[in-house]
Amino acid sequence: MSSKITIPKLWEMKQTGQKIISVTAYDFPSAEMLDSCGVHLLLVGDSLGMVIQGKENTLSVTMDEMVYHTQMVSRATQNALVVADMPFLSYQASIPEAIHNAGRFIKEGGAEAVKLEGGAQVAPVISALVKADIPVQAHIGLTPQSILRTGGFRAERNEEKLLIDAKSIQEAGASMVVLEGIPVKIAEKITQCLTIPTIGIGAGSHCDGQILVFHDLLGLNSRKPPKFVKAYTNLRETARQAIMSYVEEVQNGTFPNDSHCYKP
Repeated sequence: MSSKITIPKLWEMKQTGQKIISVTAYDFPSAEMLDSCGVHLLLVGDSLGMVIQGKENTLSVTMDEMVYHTQMVSRATQNALVVADMPFLSYQASIPEAIHNAGRFIKEGGAEAVKLEGGAQVAPVISALVKADIPVQAHIGLTPQSILRTGGFRAERNEEKLLIDAKSIQEAGASMVVLEGIPVKIAEKITQCLTIPTIGIGAGSHCDGQILVFHDLLGLNSRKPPKFVKAYTNLRETARQAIMSYVEEVQNGTFPNDSHCYKP
């Protein structure tokens, strides 16, 4: 990547048909690696509750935890746009609270945009954040913070609702939108009717970009991944083999050897 990614740059990429590459990042080493590989957008996702903390869902992730991880990612990033995920109940209670929490991501975390879940019902919040000069990435379709209402992680197939949600968040001023767990044809229609970029995850290849979870992409998770995930390698097994080799060498006395020791 030769230049810093900005919101206008992402809009330009949509217009020219250049695909937007996005990956979640939760710490300095992963963010530094992704940034150096030309990833355009790093999302500090509240998915860290499941991926990093080992929880069953994202609902208990706090603002302080999210700011902490965003700080690590932003320190490592030179070129990509850093987006911070607003956790459950950080924006639903009131617009002033939403502005305050989003502002923390910018002032304390070093983020350049925030992401929040929901369609037409959160349009007033999006509008207020944009008026406060905080760029917003919206998120419609399968929304993990809604699992108690929906009964689990379920794909969204209501085309009429999805189109209303997509148009509402664009009119409210969202800079881009994540489409998660949406049938391919509907995601394609949404992408065509919006002027802002769509970033797909489980929404087919017609979106303006794609996002995957870092640990899923590298095959680091022990949990069975969702249908839409592609693991490009199996680092979990590679790491296990390395750790077992270390254990064996310490036990049999071959590590450390002379090359690892300081001389008198």
